[in-house]
Parts: sequence; C-alpha cells; structure tokens
Amino acid sequence: MLEKPKLFLTAREFWITVILFLVILSIRLSFIYSQYQIFIAKPFYFTYVDVLQQYTKEKKGKRYTVLRVHSNELDLDFFTRTYREDNLLNKRIRLKLLPRRDMSFVEYLRTSFIPSRLNRVLEKPYGLKSTLLEAIESQHSEPIIASFYQAIFFATPIQKNLRKEVSKLGISHLIALSGLHLAILWGVLFYLLRPLYRIFQQRYFPYRFDLIDIGFIVLVILGSFVWFVDAPASLLRSYSMMAVGWAVLILGVELLSFTLLSTIVMLLILLFPKMLLSLAFWFSVLGVFYIFLIIKRFSEVNRVILTLILYLGIFVLMLPIVHVVFPLTSTLQLYSPLLSASFTLFYPVSIFLHLIGVGGVFDGWLLELLILDGDIVNRKLDIVFGVGYLLLSIGAVYSKRLFYLLFLIAFCFMGWIFLL
Repeated sequence: MLEKPKLFLTAREFWITVILFLVILSIRLSFIYSQYQIFIAKPFYFTYVDVLQQYTKEKKGKRYTVLRVHSNELDLDFFTRTYREDNLLNKRIRLKLLPRRDMSFVEYLRTSFIPSRLNRVLEKPYGLKSTLLEAIESQHSEPIIASFYQAIFFATPIQKNLRKEVSKLGISHLIALSGLHLAILWGVLFYLLRPLYRIFQQRYFPYRFDLIDIGFIVLVILGSFVWFVDAPASLLRSYSMMAVGWAVLILGVELLSFTLLSTIVMLLILLFPKMLLSLAFWFSVLGVFYIFLIIKRFSEVNRVILTLILYLGIFVLMLPIVHVVFPLTSTLQLYSPLLSASFTLFYPVSIFLHLIGVGGVFDGWLLELLILDGDIVNRKLDIVFGVGYLLLSIGAVYSKRLFYLLFLIAFCFMGWIFLL
C-alpha cells in the first residue's frame, strides 16, 4: 500500500515554516499592541456587550455581581462588576468602560477585569434562536436540565449550580460546544446525506467523489451552525481545525501527523492571536496531541479496542496537565471516560428527541447523575512537574519506551489523586 505524502518532506522545511510563523505572528502582535496602547490611553469607552456569565460575590459585607461579557466592537472578552442583582444572562447591555492605565498587554490579550458603569439593559432581538431555546425549555420541568440542553445545543451560559456539578463529574468538555460535538454532528450528517447523494451521483455525476462533495456540504452546514450560536471561541477553533483537516485529507496528505497538528496550531494562532493565552485552546490542542499519540502507538489494535483505549487513555494522560491548573478532584470523575463514550450516542439521539417534542425522556437519569455525591479534594500539581510531563509527552512521539513511561506516570498519578 502506498504511503501518503507528508506535509513537509524534510525537517528543514518544517523549521523554515516555524520561523516564518514567528515573523508573521510578531507583526500581528505589533498591530494588536498598538490597539492596546490606544485602548488604555483613553479615559473611557461606550460599548455594547453580550453577557456570557453572571455570578454573585461578597466582599467586606457587600454583595456584588460579576459579569463575563464580550464586546464585538472592541473584540474583547472581559470581566466587570455591577451592584445590580437582576438576571442579566443572555441580555445585551451598554457599558461605560474605564480602562485601567496599569493594565498590561498580557491582561489585554486574555480575559481580564475592566471597571465599568452599566448604562442600559436591552433585551436581545427575539428571533429563531430565542424560539428554539424556549422550545427546549418547554420540554423540561427542571431548570438545571433545560440549561444543560440549551448549553450543548446552542452554547448558552449555564447555571452556576450546573457548572459546579459538571466540574465534579469531570465532564465540562461535554457541556461546552467544541470539537467533540462537531465531530459527532459531522458523522451523523455525512451518513445521512450519503445515501441521498449517491442517488444523484449514479445518475448525473458518477465521476464525482462523495468525500469531497458531501464533506463540503457538511462543512457549510456546520459553519452556519457555528455562526448561528454566535461562534464561541472553543467552537470556532474546533471548526477551523476540522476545515483544515478536511482540506488536507482531500489533498491526500498524511492526516494523523504531529507536523500537521503543529501547522494547524500555527495557522489558528495567526488567525486568532489571543488564543496564545487561552487555556481552553491549549487543552484542546493537547487532547488532539494525545489522540494522535495513542493512535500512533496502538495502530495495529482492533478499531473497537482502539476506541476504548482512546477514551480511557485521553482521560488518564490529560489528568496531570489538568491538575496543574485545576486542583478540584472527585472520585466521580472516574466516570468521565464512560460518560464521554456514551455522549457520542446520547448527543444525536437527544437532538432527535427534542425535534419531535419528547426531549424530556432522559431527564430522570440526568438529574440523578447531576446530584450524585462524591468527596471533593484539591490536588494541585507543581508547574515544574507539568513542564517535565509535557517534555516527556513530546519524547513519547519518538520513543515507545518513553510512551509507556508516560502512561505509567499518568496511571500512578491517577491512583494518587483518587485512592490516597
């Protein structure tokens, strides 16, 4: 069997690409730095923002509301504060921003705090999305379940108590629309459209290749979906990776390669430089990296077994990295690989059930799952260990022995955080 050509024929070509990437990125960042200087130089801005998250905090006996918002006009995600206690989620508000002169460039690039004054609260225009959200809500008696489905279908902000429960279960990646959801939708749409396409293909254009035509149609549909749900960052980067992956597959270049993954990451950073400081982005990159690594080391294994290894392996290998940043640990997180595997079937089935008006079928089971009790402890790893673990992960690409050592360390870590 002929081997697919690699994206880069030599290591020299790859490193020239890396140098070119760094040069272009420096130019991109210089323009953004100019915007940053203009931003902090002005005493105030008026802008409309969409409220993404809302929660209440208390300091020195005073209660206040923290809002996470997004300004399309300024292309900024940031936190701000108000003393209003009414529900502002899914609202559009007009703010008077008061930029801090001491705000660093790094703070400007990531989601930081910007003081503001709230001037006006507006309802978002009532449209198709509002109608669909209400249709979902009408099929559930428990607000927490309705919030769950609205989040996995339309990337809406979730309730604070739901966020706590999914963190305890280790399934936050299932709630936030991302590559997993797009991959499931891609598979469902591809195999639904393929029989219909073949009827016309055999009669009118037998010379066409279904992977190209159906793949393009599915990409257009998924792109429309990403736009419809307001293109959250996690979904946008996943869609970009999917589009590039499809193009590479059509060109016949080796798909499951670490050089290709590196190239896609560089392209995404050039398109969206603020991803440089996005933890979610780097976690998603690491997830794909470990998928490639497991497939590379278990390429001869039966596909069914490989799928099981992937769900368990990604969970185990990601644990040390996740605990460098997020120390929350619960024995309930051991259900995560099983729940992730089940979600592949649950997601398309739940969409179909909501379309026919019986979306509440799984409500009882979901509620029982979300109220499961489990001991919660904090297990935070030192950053030095995290860096060493990442270096070992890179070494595992080139050495099978280092790969098995990596797996052993990850399993030992899992035993430490869950059993001791």
